[in-house]
Amino acid sequence: METTSTCNITLYENDGLTPRHYTDQLYLLLFGIMIVFMDVGFGLIEAGSVRTKNTTHILVKNILDSFAAGIAYWLFGFALAFGKGNGFVGWTNWALAGLDDSKIAFAVYQIMFASTATTIVAGAVSERCEFIAYLIYSFILTGCIYPVVTHWGWAYDGWLFRGHTFYIDGQAVKVKYEDFGGSSMVHLVGGTSAFVATLFLGPRLGRFQKETGNVIYIKGHSVALCTIGIFVLLFGFMALNAGAQHHISHPGDASVISLAVFNTLVAASVGGFTSLFSHRFGLFGNSWSIHGVINGAFVSMVAICGGCNSMRPWSAAVVGFVASFLMKAFEYLLLKLRIDDPVNAVGIHFGGGTWGALSVALFKYDTGIVFSWNKHAGAILAWQLTGVLSIIAWTGTLSILLFGSLRLMRIFRVSEDVEKKGLDITRHGQHAYPAEAYGYSHLHIMTVGDQGKVSPIDQGYVNKIFVTYEGHELTETKASTIRTIHSVPSIVEMESLDTELSGIQKEHKAKQLKPLLWMNDTIEKR
Repeated sequence: METTSTCNITLYENDGLTPRHYTDQLYLLLFGIMIVFMDVGFGLIEAGSVRTKNTTHILVKNILDSFAAGIAYWLFGFALAFGKGNGFVGWTNWALAGLDDSKIAFAVYQIMFASTATTIVAGAVSERCEFIAYLIYSFILTGCIYPVVTHWGWAYDGWLFRGHTFYIDGQAVKVKYEDFGGSSMVHLVGGTSAFVATLFLGPRLGRFQKETGNVIYIKGHSVALCTIGIFVLLFGFMALNAGAQHHISHPGDASVISLAVFNTLVAASVGGFTSLFSHRFGLFGNSWSIHGVINGAFVSMVAICGGCNSMRPWSAAVVGFVASFLMKAFEYLLLKLRIDDPVNAVGIHFGGGTWGALSVALFKYDTGIVFSWNKHAGAILAWQLTGVLSIIAWTGTLSILLFGSLRLMRIFRVSEDVEKKGLDITRHGQHAYPAEAYGYSHLHIMTVGDQGKVSPIDQGYVNKIFVTYEGHELTETKASTIRTIHSVPSIVEMESLDTELSGIQKEHKAKQLKPLLWMNDTIEKR
């Protein structure tokens, strides 16, 4: 084959003679890089779902998810997942030592998967998890817990991948575990770990009232960020499911990849609309809920990962439809159990991941139960169920040991004072939205604290020093006693005090403020 070289670029005279494995490596690299956008989408949704005082904290964790995977999965994870070993775990290629260069692209693609499991937990424990605890569990989850599961189901010698031989009517039938894009391998692992973490961590301050039985809905600060996040996640999920084929040069690859991407879009579309209408027509509310659309599409994309390569589009629609209701069922159950999950990670990833893995046995064309009501189809369901229960048992057991140890060491949850002030300032020294950045020379901010009490905060320049004071009007005499900068739980009203308000005007403002604070959807009796 003749080639010409220009700088460091080799140009093939005949594209048809390009080695097949070069094409497959490029395919894995491109889609692996695109999966980074999943972390971006997770970060946007999680940031929008927390209060302003914790935005920096959640974004830092989402940045480090990818970097933790880059270190932990490189050193340990890949060896445990895809190194040579037995049916349970691998034990070669530590730190990718001895790995053929042609498989580096595959390793890059798998690292992108690994960071997702940790991201799921980060959202569930937001607003009250200590940063050092996050660093510990992110490395252990990415480098140990998650890789072993993927060895079972995705490595050639894994016990789930090898399958089980069933004897049906005197004939030996081999059944393998199937999870094309990671409904159970990725999302069920993350969802199970998130459930255990929230159980040990406890709810946020003021989330549940023991005396009245009320559930206080702590709203996130930005619908805009959440909305942009679901667009980014749609892109990321389509890239993830397209890349899960692992090669594009084999006969039939293009058709499988196209089907996987199309089914992802169909499931997300049906799940989003199902959740929208169920919120509008009384089942879960009475409004056209944008959060309903976001979460409905999200859980549907999680669920369709399992069988997006082997289902007809109408089956993908059913998967999305069912997933949206399962998500709400888990959300309702967690509230009844007084478990606080700010982003509904358990409902989306545990519920959606479980359903996604089991739906393969129902809708796989044409051997699923819906198409072939026979013992073979039943054997497929039995093996899928075995895999799901094994993944939950493994992840749950190690998560109990991990998060239980963090709690016993008293490094899992921040103090009550830190939680009230927010983790942005107390842990990172940086507000995501510093009030002084708005450009006003003097601000008067009305805030609602964790217990629902209204508190004014004044800030401005006194003696050429920018200061913040909570509870009273800012004066020259008080400036010398100020030592701390208070966080703002949620900004209800912000106005420039270039023109001082009279006492009558202030009283009028307070009367206007009261109905805003106690809207019906702020506290709902459960």
